[in-house]
Parts: sequence; C-alpha cells; structure tokens
Amino acid sequence: MTGDPARWSSSGEALAEPRIETPRSTIRAVAGRLRAAGVASPESDAALLLTHAWGRAAADVRRADLLGETPPEPVVERLEGLVAARVQRIPLQHLTGRAPFRDLELQVGPGVFVPRPETEMLVDLAAAGLPQGGRVVDLCTGSGAIALALAAERPDAVVAAVELDPLARAWADRNRATLGLDLDLRSGAAQDAFPELEGEVDVVVSNPPYIPVGMEPVDPEVRDHDPAVALYGGSDDGLRIPLEVAARARALLRPGGLLVMEHADVQGATLPAQLVRQGWVEVHDHDDLTGRPRAVTARAPQA
Repeated sequence: MTGDPARWSSSGEALAEPRIETPRSTIRAVAGRLRAAGVASPESDAALLLTHAWGRAAADVRRADLLGETPPEPVVERLEGLVAARVQRIPLQHLTGRAPFRDLELQVGPGVFVPRPETEMLVDLAAAGLPQGGRVVDLCTGSGAIALALAAERPDAVVAAVELDPLARAWADRNRATLGLDLDLRSGAAQDAFPELEGEVDVVVSNPPYIPVGMEPVDPEVRDHDPAVALYGGSDDGLRIPLEVAARARALLRPGGLLVMEHADVQGATLPAQLVRQGWVEVHDHDDLTGRPRAVTARAPQA
C-alpha cells in the first residue's frame, strides 16, 4: 500500500496522511483509537471492523497478515469511516449489521435491542425444561434472538414469540426469513399475548425491559442507541413490566410449566421474592458467567 506511513500513530491517533502497513498493525492502531474513546473491547472491535471493511473472514485476514498482504486503499477508507463512528460509540453491531447469538448470526440495527452474550443462558435454561415436542413462547422477543435460537436448537419444539415495538418486530421478521426457521411471530403486548394458548404452554421465556426508572445505563451504546422501550421496566425498581410479563406467563403455562426470565443484577433477590408472592413455586435465581445474578426460573403450581 502506498502513502505516508504516519497515517496512524502507535497510540492509535489518526494523523494526516494514509498508510497502514499490515492487518496486524491496522488492528493495533485502530484498537488504540477505540481504547482512547473508552470502548470496552478495543482489540476485538478493531479486528471485527477490519474484517467487515475488508469483506473477509477473520481467518482470511490472519492469513493475509502472515503473507504480508496489506489492506487495499478502499478497505482503509471504509475502515476509517467505521472507526470514526465507533469512536462516537455507535454500537459495533450497528456498524457491521450483525450480532452473534449462540450459533446464529442475527441482523440488527437502529430500532432493536442488540442481543447480549449473557442472555444466551436463557436458551439453555428454557431448553432444559422443554419436553420433546413441547411448546415454548418468548415474550418481548426483540430481534427474535431467544426464540430463533430455540427453534434452531430444538427443531422438535413449537416456538412462538411476540414483540410490541414495530421496528424491533421488523428485525425479528428479517431474522426469521434469513435463517429460515419455523417461528410463529406476532405483534402485540406481552401482557395479553396468545390468548388461544392459555394453559397449554410448557415454557415461557422472556428478556423483558427491566432497568429501574432513573437508573441510566453507563455505556453510551446502550443509553443512546438501544430503544428505551426495550430497556426500562416501568417503575423505580424496574419490576413492573417483568411482573406483568410473569403474570401473563402464569396464564399461558400448563400446571408445572416453566418460566425463564432475565433480570438486572440488582434484582437477583427482589424478583424471585416477588414471584413467590405471585404464587410461583420452585423459584431459583441463576448467575451468569461473570458471577452476577442474571436470570430467574420458576414453575407454575400444579393444579
């Protein structure tokens, strides 16, 4: 690649004229800029931005580095635009248009909550409680992440999902079509969804809005770009909407059916206690891989 070698400094600052020598030095320089901007995972973000700008798989980029190949000028120009946006804390997934979830690659962008790695445990908990050929409902599906993962991993199951926000529903529709998975996807409020299934569902899973009102997320990617309707739980403790969703789950579940619900780490004691007050049994809270309280499971009482 030609040009002045001082386009990026070793600290990652953008300089006057272009040149990035190798994929490895590209990633190192980009990571420096992202780190200075407060991005939590600068190295991995830098690598993903380069692979996206180049249109090549990560393994191909590593091979290019070993062979001494340099990113072409159009790739560098695309990368500059992506890095400038990421420095402004535009979510990485909005820039690439993709979010990994379990074994799926979901399409995401403005208007939908970006699925998080910590939410993947809900799929395990739901699948473990789902009988062969059972029925599972995902309330507040967003991008469709949980429901589509269950449809992919449990093709024997009958999977349905609902989403209130039309923008998020459009992303879920797109993911269902792209992945070609069997999912009964509907629009509407979780609180009165699927009236025809009352008493017939084996598992209800939900990642509802649960952030306490007044507790503003620290990360700009969440605060400024995830839709507020997917974040805030509607009360000072953040539990109004989760408890409404739980009440709907109770109506949908057969006796002994399983509820799986994500919550904030500060709700690891309060949400299970509220579910016990609602009459749920076998209520257990579960930590995520970082050791933080993340999800609750509970069963509808036997008739």
